[in-house]
Amino acid sequence: MQDQNVSGHYTPPDHQLTATGEPAPTKRKRKYWIWGLIAIVVALIFYWACPRKQSSQNQSMVMRRSLAGPVTITTAAAEKGDIGVYLNAIGTVTALYTDSITAQATGVITGIYYKEGQFVRKGDMLIQLDARPYEAQVTEAEGVLERDQNLLAQAQMDLERYKQAWSRNAIPRQTYEDQEKIVKQDEGSVKNDQGTLRYYQLQAAYCHITSPITGRVGLRLVDPGNLVTANATTTLVVVTETQPITVVATISEDDLSQVMSQPDHGVNLPLEAWDRTSQQKIATGKVISYDNQIDTTTGTLKLRALFPNRSGALYPNEFVNTRLLVKTLRDQILLPASAIQHNGTETFVYVIQNGKAIMRDVKAGVSNEGETVVEGVNAGDVVADSSFEKLQNGAAVVVSKMQLPTTSTEGTAP
Repeated sequence: MQDQNVSGHYTPPDHQLTATGEPAPTKRKRKYWIWGLIAIVVALIFYWACPRKQSSQNQSMVMRRSLAGPVTITTAAAEKGDIGVYLNAIGTVTALYTDSITAQATGVITGIYYKEGQFVRKGDMLIQLDARPYEAQVTEAEGVLERDQNLLAQAQMDLERYKQAWSRNAIPRQTYEDQEKIVKQDEGSVKNDQGTLRYYQLQAAYCHITSPITGRVGLRLVDPGNLVTANATTTLVVVTETQPITVVATISEDDLSQVMSQPDHGVNLPLEAWDRTSQQKIATGKVISYDNQIDTTTGTLKLRALFPNRSGALYPNEFVNTRLLVKTLRDQILLPASAIQHNGTETFVYVIQNGKAIMRDVKAGVSNEGETVVEGVNAGDVVADSSFEKLQNGAAVVVSKMQLPTTSTEGTAP
């Protein structure tokens, strides 16, 4: 039994009391410091051991690769050729002319002489209005003109008689001068009648609506029997020219200098139109004009290119991807873009020499259609084009297939 004092509280033995009578520290508290020190030592050992372990793993991986034998690869050869410098942008197919035809005479539609989507030529009949009211007015104007022309002829004959009589002093001069003015009045009446006749003839001609341009007709907007009003905003038919057609694209103001440095300030540069996926080329045209100012909201300049569009592949208001061929670089060293590797800011290739892959730093330049201009290799050098995850500098390789060089077919830009 442990000693207890009168109050019932536990009293430590005498050997656990200090000289002042206070309880002595226990050994359990000392053990906490020992375990903390051990944990710190273990953490330091683990920290220094991990990098060495990783390094040993890398060394063992290289050894396993060397023991596995040569790496099987496909190769490509560097070749000398031409490559185009292109500017890519989004373009909109735009018709040169789009005519929304409205009525210039009031009348009832009596006939429609086109089919929806039909290709029409300039002067082809499109819509016929009832022209009988205007034809009647033309007949009336012709009658008035004929009457006044005869009155003028009679006045001119009287003037000739008065002139002869006045020369013999048979009539006063005033009578002769009055007849001269009567002739002038009749001449004015004839001119007025001629203008009225031409006006009614023009109104009758407006009843025969023909195509003002060569193009394609849109969907039918009116039907026979509809009443149309002169100078109204209602569109009767829309004709859009599709052959030729244009594409409006944009170039960045940063690229403007290299475009304007070309002959004729970039006019006649080839422009290619591609589909939305940039997988299929639709047509090729030539730049015909540039806008006269840069759009300050986008920092771009609009250009217009003309396309013959004989096949009708380009459709008005269609969105396309465009590639503007600014210039062609001649006699460049070209490699497939897939053969060029990147490691941060470094660019390199594996040159195959004596059955080994030798890492060589290169400088990549312009790329186009899977080919890239490189500096650092020579024409004819063979480089690796696959199995890069297995390759190391100096690794032995076995060539399974060599990629044949492609012939450059760039445009003829300066």
